[in-house]
Amino acid sequence: MTSIETQVQYGPYMMTSDSEQVYMNQEDDWDRDLLLDPAWEKQQRKTFTAWCNSHLRKAGTQIENIEEDFRNGLKLMLLLEVISGERLPKPDKGQMRFHKIANVNKALDFICSKGVKLVSIGAEEIVDANVKMTLGMIWTIILRFAIQDISVEETSAKEGLLLWCQRKTAPYRNVNVQNFHISWKDGLALCALIHRHRPDLSDYSKLRKDDPMGNLNTAFEVTEKYLDIPKMLDAEDIVNTPKPDEKAIMTYVSCFYHAFAGAEQAETAANRICKVLAVNQENEKLMEEYEKLASELLGWIRRTIPWLENRVAEQTMRTMQKKLEDFRDYRRIHKPPKVQEKCQLEINFNTLQTKLRLSNMPAFMPSEGKMVSDIANGWKGLEQVEKGYEEWLLTEIRRLERLDHLAEKFKQKCSLHESWTSGTVELLSMKDYESASLLEIRALMRIHEAFESDLAAHQDRVEQIAAIAQELNELDYHDAVAINARCQGICDQWDNLGTLTQKRRDSLERVEKLWETIDQLYLEFAKRAAPFNNWMDGAMEDLQDMFIVHSIEEIQSLITAHDQFKATLPEADKERMATMGIQSEIVKMAQTYGIKLSGVNPYTVLSPQDITNKWEQAKHLVPLRDQMLQEELARQQSNERLRHQFAAQANIIGPWIQTKMAEISHVSVDIAGSLEEQMSNLKQYEQNINYKCNIDKLEGNHQLSQEGLIFNNKHTNFTMEHVHVGWEQLLTTIARTINEVENQILTRDSKGISQEQLNEFRASFNHFDRKRNGMMDPDDFCACLISMGFDLGEVEFACIMTLVDSNNTGVVTFQAFIDFMTRKTAETDTVDQVMTRETVMASDKTYITVEELRRELPPEQADYCVSRMTRYIGSDAPSGALDYISFSSALYGESDL
Repeated sequence: MTSIETQVQYGPYMMTSDSEQVYMNQEDDWDRDLLLDPAWEKQQRKTFTAWCNSHLRKAGTQIENIEEDFRNGLKLMLLLEVISGERLPKPDKGQMRFHKIANVNKALDFICSKGVKLVSIGAEEIVDANVKMTLGMIWTIILRFAIQDISVEETSAKEGLLLWCQRKTAPYRNVNVQNFHISWKDGLALCALIHRHRPDLSDYSKLRKDDPMGNLNTAFEVTEKYLDIPKMLDAEDIVNTPKPDEKAIMTYVSCFYHAFAGAEQAETAANRICKVLAVNQENEKLMEEYEKLASELLGWIRRTIPWLENRVAEQTMRTMQKKLEDFRDYRRIHKPPKVQEKCQLEINFNTLQTKLRLSNMPAFMPSEGKMVSDIANGWKGLEQVEKGYEEWLLTEIRRLERLDHLAEKFKQKCSLHESWTSGTVELLSMKDYESASLLEIRALMRIHEAFESDLAAHQDRVEQIAAIAQELNELDYHDAVAINARCQGICDQWDNLGTLTQKRRDSLERVEKLWETIDQLYLEFAKRAAPFNNWMDGAMEDLQDMFIVHSIEEIQSLITAHDQFKATLPEADKERMATMGIQSEIVKMAQTYGIKLSGVNPYTVLSPQDITNKWEQAKHLVPLRDQMLQEELARQQSNERLRHQFAAQANIIGPWIQTKMAEISHVSVDIAGSLEEQMSNLKQYEQNINYKCNIDKLEGNHQLSQEGLIFNNKHTNFTMEHVHVGWEQLLTTIARTINEVENQILTRDSKGISQEQLNEFRASFNHFDRKRNGMMDPDDFCACLISMGFDLGEVEFACIMTLVDSNNTGVVTFQAFIDFMTRKTAETDTVDQVMTRETVMASDKTYITVEELRRELPPEQADYCVSRMTRYIGSDAPSGALDYISFSSALYGESDL
């Protein structure tokens, strides 16, 4: 503190000061007034005594008589030590007069060392109990240590104290403070000061101007009881004195200033601490919400991936179609909300990191495995598994469809073959030729030849059965064991038939020379009837054969083959008529020559009626086959219409999404108006993208196509998967762009950045964003900083890159660029500032008590601090004291709380 020269006048003695010349002018008649008005002496005795005791009680003592108790200089030196906080020279312990004078001189020398020049106030007057000199010395002390340092709006001392009183009492009725005597007689000014700072202690509206005694006593009682300001005046002395003593009033009012000024500083510090704590609490809430959402989303992904990875094939089409329906429900119902949750989670994370950067607090690090990158990786894995699962489902459905068709075809062919081979083993094992006649032997020989011909004709069917069985095994048919067993039985039987056939032929050939007569007509009939019968069997088999096609071309190919078959019917009818002509000739010959026929052709089991019946049956199957093919053609034509319908919509929606994605890319880097206008335009843009109904309509057409087992579409390159992914990317890009603008607004408002500065930052960024992708390479970023006036070396630029590219991605985004520039142009609270405010709340102690926290902070913030602060370790602290220094450091990540 700069030393000032001061002279004190008290009666004939004078105190002067460059900063307090006003007291000389107002106190020139001090001695005369004191002698003429004893009431002033009484007021000063009481006021000065109470003021001294308010400080001496801190040292555990007090005075009763102001001129007697200061005579030996001991309590005077103690008073100066208490109010200055400094140590005075060691006092003399003797009781002699020269000991007392020495002690008083030590006190007076200390006063002079504080810039006060005492004139004509000697230690002898104080030791001799001179009331006038003693009061003058005390007033000098009060003036120097309680009033001189008061400063309000470039005024100090008395004028500063008066201006402070005027400012604080200005809003109150019936109060007009113009001086330190008459303006305080009615007590309303004192009550107004109390109510201004502590409205909970009194009800100013109930005070009356015509009750000065009640007003003054109320003020004295309240200040003594609640503000620790002792009663220094008597209401009767003030009311009954025409002009109360100015020094007494100034002394008392200065106690109000020091009491309330400290409270205002503590309140300001507490408000700032509350703001910091509120921001920290909000950030912690956002962190908890992020952890919760991340846990739920990751849990859903972990539960869903095993379901999609389950590739256990089902055995029936129904169960596989049920899986396909479950997958459609997942894509249509369960997944879309999770896409929104993922987008909201990224937005919350970016907003939280921005708030932490703006508050100079360390970045938020989620729990292990819950980073945004972890969620993105999990989501990527989910989509990969999802895509593979859909392909597997469609492949399995095609496989099962093919298996069902092959199995039915296998059963049909096996039934026909088993029906044909029924009884052939017994027939080939018969030895009827041993007792037969020549005619019968020849008949048996011809029968056997016909059988061999039929056996050869059935060789293709057996090979087809074996080929179908092999394909069923290759396609992993669920009942392959039964198929293999049946096929093996047919093959074994076929080999046995070949052996038996050859053995019977050998036997017949041995006796063939014994039998020479044979009915050539029967033989010829048998030879022609058997192939024709086989042809009809094959034709009927083809007419009843099941088919599966996936395109119009395939069904038209079957229709063409059927038309070709119908074209062969006239020739077949001619063969039938020729065969039936042989039978007619047999009958005619028998009638002609009177031959009695047994009615049975010895060379074949086929009768003319069998040929006729099969022919009629075959002709009946032809129109049925026509109808089946035409129905399948209509179904394929309907499928083709569905393909065209889906392709028409997909070829519109796909390019539309690509166009909107390009528009959003341009919006994110263009400068167009203020951030609020950009935010409004983006939200309007988001509202105008009302395309969900078209995508749902396309999804409906896609579902109809899958229900129709349509698995490809040559009319479009866009699949439903492409449309879903593009739509989700469009919504996510719009939301992310809006979030970036919101963060820029938050940065601008929190850091005091103007719109012009943000536009300048954006223009600089766009200029050096050469690829126009919203990011700058390190070289472009360095050139941008140099163009904006930064003097960069390699070390400085490397440090800056660690700030703007903490993940080492090799690029600088616009948000990182804005954060860096705002740190260079704005200020935020630091740990030192927060610690300084908490030191004020703790009254310059290195610890703070629970009572002080609850007195200065709102209940919620006080409870938060009590729960987070650690116990203070030190012998100078009371029980329950808390360490606010480590707490302040922990708020900004500089220590572990």
